[in-house]
Amino acid sequence: MTGRMNIRLTHMKTIFRIALIPSLGIMLASLITAFTVAQPAEMKLDDTKHNFGFIRQGDVVSHEFTFTNTGNEPLIISNTEVECTCTTVDFPRQPVMPGAKGAIKVTFDSKSTLDRQERTVIITSNAKNQPVTVTFKAVVLKKK
Repeated sequence: MTGRMNIRLTHMKTIFRIALIPSLGIMLASLITAFTVAQPAEMKLDDTKHNFGFIRQGDVVSHEFTFTNTGNEPLIISNTEVECTCTTVDFPRQPVMPGAKGAIKVTFDSKSTLDRQERTVIITSNAKNQPVTVTFKAVVLKKK
């Protein structure tokens, strides 16, 4: 009887190894994958609107829209679009690393405008929440 019990016990250990070890491997691989799957870059802006208030025709004003890359991949800004030539945009040309901050500088030249002005800048990047839009406005008064 003891021989049969040893054979059964050995047989059960073999079945246990055959069934459990691959299952543990699959579970371990799933956990590793879950922790190493990269979260794409994400641009979180501190503000998306700015009001320059009253300015005089010919004034050149600027504002920096600051942001943080809250994703786990480097953030790469590839393009910006503006409505008119009176607005220029300067943005980081190098990748913004995860957790790092950056700034998009918008400059408005009011020499050819008057009255209420509102402009939109569309920012294209590899962020999961792209494109991002920022706006600014001003009231341009005649030169003195």
